[in-house]
Amino acid sequence: MTTPLTPGTIAPAFTLPDAQGNAVSLSDYAGRQVIVYFYPKAATPGCTTEACDFRDSLAALHSAGVEVVGISTDPQEALVAFTEEFNLNFPLLSDEAHEVAEAWGAWGDKVVNGNAMVGTLRSTVVVNADGTVKSAEYNVNADGHVARLREELLGS
Repeated sequence: MTTPLTPGTIAPAFTLPDAQGNAVSLSDYAGRQVIVYFYPKAATPGCTTEACDFRDSLAALHSAGVEVVGISTDPQEALVAFTEEFNLNFPLLSDEAHEVAEAWGAWGDKVVNGNAMVGTLRSTVVVNADGTVKSAEYNVNADGHVARLREELLGS
């Protein structure tokens, strides 16, 4: 089990490829608040719900200066298909070796359909403009999660 991030700590640096193969780093968002969320697998029901909720909330988040980045262990090809199928308008990054998920506390034991396994924990970390962790949530429920984040961050 990896160690969860806690508010006030510096968010671990990362550089990962996006769906188009471009390198995206946490440092690209320096000076802006960013939601970094980890999801188990592209195009599955919960992950699709969460991604579409972020897509539909992106304009409001952007107007408040908040960026969104999704990370999974999916290969780049799966991210391309997921992005295109659901018209996702924010970067999805491939962490196939799950090194970033581990560093961010989003990798560990979980139960899926009654089976114990190790994998990506649906997690959301809000990083402040100065690179510190504002909040970190692990094992979140996809339904209603983005609406709750919007309320917390934007009051709407």
